[in-house]
Order: sequence, then structure tokens, then C-alpha cells
Amino acid sequence: MLGAGLLGLQPPAVAAGWPLQHLRAPVLGSNQPAWHEAWQVAEAPLDGHTEGIRWRRAGDLLFGVIELAETPGGADLRTLSTQAYARIFRLLEAQALPHLWRLWNYMADINGTAAGLERYRQFNLGRAEAFEQGARSVVGRVPAACALGVAGGPLSVAFLAGPTAAEPLENPRQVSAYHYPAQYGPRSPTFSRAALVYPPGQELLFISGTASIVGHESVHPGDVVAQTRESMDNVAVVLEQARRHSRSGGHALSELSYRAYVRHAADAPLVQAVMAERVGAAPLVCVLADVCRAELLVEIEAHGLRPL
Repeated sequence: MLGAGLLGLQPPAVAAGWPLQHLRAPVLGSNQPAWHEAWQVAEAPLDGHTEGIRWRRAGDLLFGVIELAETPGGADLRTLSTQAYARIFRLLEAQALPHLWRLWNYMADINGTAAGLERYRQFNLGRAEAFEQGARSVVGRVPAACALGVAGGPLSVAFLAGPTAAEPLENPRQVSAYHYPAQYGPRSPTFSRAALVYPPGQELLFISGTASIVGHESVHPGDVVAQTRESMDNVAVVLEQARRHSRSGGHALSELSYRAYVRHAADAPLVQAVMAERVGAAPLVCVLADVCRAELLVEIEAHGLRPL
């Protein structure tokens, strides 16, 4: 076990023996109260704890989790974001595995306001500052990622990294997130729409959190069905871009594993129905979470793995 994510409100019964990111949010539309998403490898990993990061390394694969709690009178979300990413970058350099492939970011009250600025925009400020302080690009060659809001808990960041740069992919239907205009905050989000990466003998495709955005604008306000369809249209376009660069022949929509973040629990059956139309019986987990823009009702991410 290289590392894992735990989805659901129930904490693990015993402490995991590997890096575990607990997404403290209800699983929707399932008789399973919790789900694990596990990253497994063929060799015994090396364990480590560095600056609050729990990590494991197997060969040239590195998975880690860091959680930083917000406390009254303590550092704000911008500062915590900078600290978390700066620590991650120092670990990557120490392990000589400098390239981030995928990140999962979760925080409380993502659409709330503090000190006159939306908390998601505070997070983006801190993340971009850490990238720049670490002499890393904030445009172009950036990792796949998601950023979602949950009811409470710490800033939680999980990451997968390796020795070679991911091949970032963008969506011609959308403005690249790192080029969003200033109306979305003082610093643009630092992520690519998707990324192709190559562990030994494999091709791994990560599709970042994808929502109902065309150009840079949210579309279909108040209509979760239309937003889910638009989100999947965006996923399909990204998948076509990935196919042009793939070494394995590319992935089909039905071959991916999906996670859908749904703002309102009552919308989960509608989201699941649209997903079934588009991807058939592909694995899907729905989680109650807030999307980074208050008008967005659903966000979809996916990944796929193929041998070479």
C-alpha cells in the first residue's frame, strides 16, 4: 500500500499504516458509509514523516498527505496553503522526485469570506506563492488537481509525485485555469485540466476536478442536470486531447473511475443518472462537498490506468 484516501464521515477504526487522506464528507447514494481509494505497488514502500507530511515511497513513486489545522487567532488559509506546499516541495527535493503529478486539496468553508476575500481565493494566493517561492512555474507545466470544500476540519493536501514531469493537458472549450481573468481572484488557480504520467510500464491519466464552465464562465446556474452534462462534455474533450498524446492508444469514458462532488445531497440521484448515461457502469462515488464557485453544483474528476 503506497497510500489511500478515505471518503466518508466515519474516521478509521485504527490508525492506518500508510499515508491516508480522510475526506470528511458523506458518501451519497450508496449503502456503503465509507469508501477507500487505494494506491498499491508491487514492492515494500519506504515510510517517512517530514515536517508534518506522512509519506511513502516505492521506487520512484511518492505519495504523501499533510494536514494543517486552522485555529482561532492562528495562521489564515493563505498562510497555511503556502506552508503546506512549501513543505511538500522541500520533501520532493530531498527525495529527488521533483515533479508533482496530482494533488487533492480539501478545506472547510471554501466559499466563505474572511478578511474581505473568499477563502478559495485565499488558498489560491497561498498556493501560487509557494510555487513561485519554490522556483516552480504557475502556468503551463503544472499538475492536475482539485480543490473542494467540506463542512469542517483542517486544510488537507494529498499528492502523488515522480521523477519525470507530467504531460499537462488543457481543454480547448475552456480558458486554462492559470489564465483566468482577475474577476476570479488576485491569483489564478495553479492546475492543469488533466495530466498524463508514466509509472514504470504504465500510463496513468488524471483528469482534474471538472465543472460546468465554458470559456471561463459558469453555465447553467441552478440546473444540476445541465451542469453534470456540461461537466461530462468537458471531460470528454479532455479525454480526446489525452488520446492525441497517449502512448497506450487512449482511454474511453467507460474505462475511467469517477468521483463526483455534489453540493446538495438531494441532487445525487440526478447526477448519478446523467453519469450512467455517459459512462455506463464505470466506477462512480458521489460525495457531498462544495465546489470552488458558489454557483456550481457539481464537479467531476476521474483517473484511468493502462499498461504499456
